[in-house]
Amino acid sequence: MTQESDQWPLWEVFVRGKRGLSHQHTGSLYAADAQMALENARDLYTRRQEGISIWVVPSNSITASSPEEQGAFFEPAGDKVYRHPTFYPVPEGVENL
Repeated sequence: MTQESDQWPLWEVFVRGKRGLSHQHTGSLYAADAQMALENARDLYTRRQEGISIWVVPSNSITASSPEEQGAFFEPAGDKVYRHPTFYPVPEGVENL
C-alpha cells in the first residue's frame, strides 16, 4: 500500500454473483472516491466475471451490532414466530423462500 492510499477512505465491497440472490461481502479496499472504489472493486473482485452487481460502501458509514450483546440485542425477535414460515406448507416449485 502506498503512502498516498493510506489517506484514502476504506470501502467495503459487496458482490452479487450470477447465481446469487443477495450481495455478499467480498472484501475491502482503499479508494479516493466512490467511482474509483467501484472500478477497483470490479477489477479486484470480479476478475473472472463472477458478479452481476457491485456495491461499495464507505466503512465509516456502517453501523454494526456488537457480538458481545448478541443475546440481548436479538432477544425481542424471539417471540415473533409469525415471521418464520414454519407453520404452513410451501407449495411445490417455490424456490428461494
